[in-house]
Amino acid sequence: MSTTPQAPSTPPSTDTTSLPAEGGFIGSGQEGGVLDQARAYVQRVRSGEMGALPAIGGLVVLVLLFTLLSEVLLGQQYFLTERNFANLLTQAASLVMLAMALVFVILLGEIDLSAGVTSGVALSAFVVLTKPDGVNMNWIPALIIALLTGLLIGTFIGFFVARVGIPSFVVTLGLFIGLQGVTLILLGAGGVFRIQIPEILAIQNSNLPVWGGWVMLAVILLVSFGMSMWDRTLRTRAGVPNRTIALVWLKLGVIAAVGGFVVGVLSVNRSSSIKVIEGVPIVVPIVLLILWVGTFVLDRTKFGRYIYAIGGNAEAARRSGVKVITIRWAAFIVCSVLAVVSGVFSASKVGSVNAGFGVDIVLSGVAAAVVGGVSLFGGRGRLMHAAIGALVIAVIANGLGLLNLPAGVNYIVTGGVLVLAATVDAVSRVRAGGSLFRT
Repeated sequence: MSTTPQAPSTPPSTDTTSLPAEGGFIGSGQEGGVLDQARAYVQRVRSGEMGALPAIGGLVVLVLLFTLLSEVLLGQQYFLTERNFANLLTQAASLVMLAMALVFVILLGEIDLSAGVTSGVALSAFVVLTKPDGVNMNWIPALIIALLTGLLIGTFIGFFVARVGIPSFVVTLGLFIGLQGVTLILLGAGGVFRIQIPEILAIQNSNLPVWGGWVMLAVILLVSFGMSMWDRTLRTRAGVPNRTIALVWLKLGVIAAVGGFVVGVLSVNRSSSIKVIEGVPIVVPIVLLILWVGTFVLDRTKFGRYIYAIGGNAEAARRSGVKVITIRWAAFIVCSVLAVVSGVFSASKVGSVNAGFGVDIVLSGVAAAVVGGVSLFGGRGRLMHAAIGALVIAVIANGLGLLNLPAGVNYIVTGGVLVLAATVDAVSRVRAGGSLFRT
């Protein structure tokens, strides 16, 4: 009886052209001049790797649409003003931070439905500890305890998801319900605690001096230039071809142009009264710093590369020696801690914490990440994508609010945008040679 030899089975391949490369530097998969890079980018888009491109296009369309509708329906420009631009940034800050937090678990193909209420529990503990007629603890150790609360909750989630093997949807849904009870116990039913700490309130309600915004932009340019030169040095030592230096100058030019425009607009007095209001909101450099640190971790450390590898193919990553359980566990911890930071931004904005704090924002955070181009299938996406998606969601809410449209319209439009973004993600996955079904 004859048998036909069969080729040994191999684990499904994962497209890694857009993922961080080994050695601490970024690998594009296509080196060459500016035109070569442009052709490679167009080819990646055609093959389905669109990244944040749809979100950026949608953001531009929404800005133009609300600018036009403001003139036509209201008879005056309310959307495209210095004051509304600053308001938009502060309104989006907490959602941007939560979306970035969720990226760490979404890249693994997981979900954390408890991120919002995690911030609620942590901030409830914070206000109870700092209450003047209560414990009256200094706000710095109280904030550290709040962050440690997030770390503890993330550790709990990670244990049951990574070690025990319970689906993250089930674990975090249970905590979404249970942690609301913890918040109620800490604050009491219907309790509202005001934030009376100037340093916390200043995060969302105060601005840098005008010169501080320009210093911030200069630091961004210097750091970007330094990281680019560091990459080129590492490539040279590793014998890897360098991109043309023109791309470095092009990137710096774009940052300088966009950043200069933003800082310039925010440096204009946007007050309608005698009091002068100008400068970049304090929350902006904080968000940018966390965005840079998170991007550095995902792009240039083994931890970040392992997250992408597990999200692309967990079994292949395990066979390659990656400690899958540890990485999953750590990702949930990072997500929960950053969710607490998002809660700090929200509390600073509204000036209080109540029993329903953080309940409504988590689904918007997931929506922001998906709209920005982070794949729900795992293994693809960046923190910047989530930030852009959060801006899209914030622009929708801000623009519809200025037009005095019912809140229901906001939910309908946001839901439609989310479904469209998820559809684009699924279709692009198929075009890239993937599958609509997880294995």
